[in-house]
Amino acid sequence: MSKLDEQAIAILQKNDRGGYTVPTARLYPYQWNWDSAFVALGFLTFDRDRAWREIELLLEGQWHNGMIPSIIFRRDDPDYFPGPSSWQTQTACDPVPSIPSTGISQPPVLASILLTMVETGGEEDKRRASAVFDQVLKSHRWFQSERLSPVSNAITTVHPWETGRDNCPDWELGLNTMQIDPNLESYVRKDIEHANPDQRPSHEQYDKYLTMVKFGRDQNWNQKVITADGPFTMADPGIHFILLRANKDLLKLAKKMGKEDAAAELEGFVEHGNSASDYFWNESLGAFTARNLINGEFSNGFSSASALCFYAGAGSEQQHSRTIDHMKRIASKVKFMMPSWDPDADDFDPQRYWCGPVWPQMNYIIATGLEEHGHTQMADNIRRNLGQVIEQSGFRECFNPVSGEGCIGTDFSWTAAIWLAWASPSKQELAA
Repeated sequence: MSKLDEQAIAILQKNDRGGYTVPTARLYPYQWNWDSAFVALGFLTFDRDRAWREIELLLEGQWHNGMIPSIIFRRDDPDYFPGPSSWQTQTACDPVPSIPSTGISQPPVLASILLTMVETGGEEDKRRASAVFDQVLKSHRWFQSERLSPVSNAITTVHPWETGRDNCPDWELGLNTMQIDPNLESYVRKDIEHANPDQRPSHEQYDKYLTMVKFGRDQNWNQKVITADGPFTMADPGIHFILLRANKDLLKLAKKMGKEDAAAELEGFVEHGNSASDYFWNESLGAFTARNLINGEFSNGFSSASALCFYAGAGSEQQHSRTIDHMKRIASKVKFMMPSWDPDADDFDPQRYWCGPVWPQMNYIIATGLEEHGHTQMADNIRRNLGQVIEQSGFRECFNPVSGEGCIGTDFSWTAAIWLAWASPSKQELAA
């Protein structure tokens, strides 16, 4: 075990809050949805029981309608905004969620992580997966019902935070067509007290983010109303491809467990996802991109989510070929792959959150898809690049793709987890 392996384990243990893990202290003091799923992969390398506890505690926050919220507020921490008093899901919702949370979800990677846990484990892992299977399936049903767009066959995202790619330039299409609520209450941001403001979303963006929160609160978090009439409604290739992959992986689990009815239902979800993929194809750019559901306008930039078509197993050979061409072009512009936004775009910023930095969890799922489709050299380069920036800059939240400098949070849980599960040379030696 290397020193970095030991540091990664220590970070996960330090960020453990008694069965759930915070992404990093102070900046993100709660349990995040897709963070916890990736964190489970890290715990899986040295404590399988603790990995399962991460998943089980995440599912404790599931809503009655099936939604797994983006953040579970197990306590009210004054270091974070907007917290439970802003979302008010405990007072606005009927029925009331079991634990205070946000009113939106996040990319549904959980089923894919569960499949990995089962395929690398034994009978106890199968038992624990079976125990949570129905809850995970219910969360997939929620996407297919509560988030299905009324104007297309795509899944709707109603807030940039729901995508996990918070301030990616993709979302400017939706932000530009909405107005800030004139009755928005004053607020004090906490994120810029704990991180460089130049690397975080702007104040105007935050006003619009909180306008979306206010709309949801005013609608008592009626998800169908928010999806149909919300101030921000876009189709995200990231959520689309991650959900399509998750449906395929949950289908594999259903077949392993002999759940025939669930398998039939999931086959329908997969068929829908495959057919919806072309909605994201931007022919003029030659890539899968986000779209504004209000007017159908495409985003005009290649993002890290554009590269997830391989992970989902979606798209034609021609679409795959053009995607690879973009990735080769981008690789010639940066030192470390895979940047979150196109370095040839005017709004590329290698230091600002989702406007350019390399994200560990995205590298992992992008490379997984590439390897499965025979692009092994590119997949290996993406893995090695992540290892290099971690060795250079430590376990940061994300990394500058040009310099390798670490950005935003320090001692970050999913970075430690992805290192242990995938990027560490120790892991590669075991795999060999």
